Amino acid sequence: MNIHEYQAKELLRGYGVSVLEGHVAWTPEEAVQAAAKLPGPVFVVKSQIHAGGRGAGHFKNDSTGKGGVRIAKSADDVRAAADAMIGHTLVTKQTGPNGRDVRRVYVEAGCDIARELYLSFLVDRAVSRIVIMASTEGGMDIEEVAAHHPEQILRVTIDPATGLFPYHARRLAYSLGLKGKQVGAFQKFADAMYKAFVALDCSIVEINPLVVTGAGDIVALDAKISFDDNALYRHPELAGLRDESEEDPKELEAARFDLNYVALDGVIGCMVNGAGLAMATMDIIKLYGSSPANFLDVGGGATREKVTAAFKIILSDPNVEGILVNIFGGIMRCDIIAEGVVSAAREVSLNVPLVVRLEGTNVALGKEILAGSGLPIISADNLADAAEKIVHAVKEAA
Repeated sequence: MNIHEYQAKELLRGYGVSVLEGHVAWTPEEAVQAAAKLPGPVFVVKSQIHAGGRGAGHFKNDSTGKGGVRIAKSADDVRAAADAMIGHTLVTKQTGPNGRDVRRVYVEAGCDIARELYLSFLVDRAVSRIVIMASTEGGMDIEEVAAHHPEQILRVTIDPATGLFPYHARRLAYSLGLKGKQVGAFQKFADAMYKAFVALDCSIVEINPLVVTGAGDIVALDAKISFDDNALYRHPELAGLRDESEEDPKELEAARFDLNYVALDGVIGCMVNGAGLAMATMDIIKLYGSSPANFLDVGGGATREKVTAAFKIILSDPNVEGILVNIFGGIMRCDIIAEGVVSAAREVSLNVPLVVRLEGTNVALGKEILAGSGLPIISADNLADAAEKIVHAVKEAA
């Protein structure tokens, strides 16, 4: 689960992370009132969406080319900036061409920036550890830095059994070129970040940029937090921070039925049981010259209703030009999958090619249900056969 910048900063502040004073606003007038609570004379008005690159983005139907983060030096400037953002669509590198609607802004105090750095805490599954990543290239996309200047990314691995030691933070501070009291300020900042990361069951906490002020203080100028969904049951206080308007409606619907669904940008919808088989199915679609429109794992205990819901979610994606159902029935019975597929196909008036590969428990009954449905369902014998048939069917239908 992701949250907005202002929410992330409020959470981090509670753990002692240094952030600037700011207030959220839903209207231009509220933005002016928020600015009146800040010392001034410089303010920053920031669009609040779940996407990075806001400052370098642009608003649709706005010829000025100004982005979603703007400097303001008066109440009138604040009002104008908020008015240009709230209710308008911001397009960034991370939103795609459709952009995201801005429903609120964050009005923050200005900052005397001496240097911009990068700092993040994340879970590295390869080593089963929390990893701190830092770079002198703050304000830039870390992916760009990694691609072109990997030597500028510093990494420190933290053993969860012992936690963060002062020498971890000092090593990073010296490597970032911090000096004097900046080293102590960074150590305090990193320690607070680590406590927040662990206590909130985060999957990533990213500060970009992390700012060294003219006075030598260390401050989070931006903040991004993503929580581990599997641990949210331990944090009922975080439920109110969720902004469903920022989430894919298909993924929200999938969550209601306890389906593991992730929308992608391909054309072949996939319904599979088991994450490993789902990944293999996506790979083989690519091998045969097309691309998957989604990852969808119905799990091992899916009901007919759950399968029907999964099928509808796939078909709700306008980019889907064909569907591949690939089921290996162990715990999951092939006849249940077949009944769900037939039920959903009839309910939504299937108008794209459908290839189904079934194997395992009750496979003969499942194939009998499909064959007797009267629907134009293409049967496949194995995974390679299924991928070849769906890619061919989509090309033929184009």
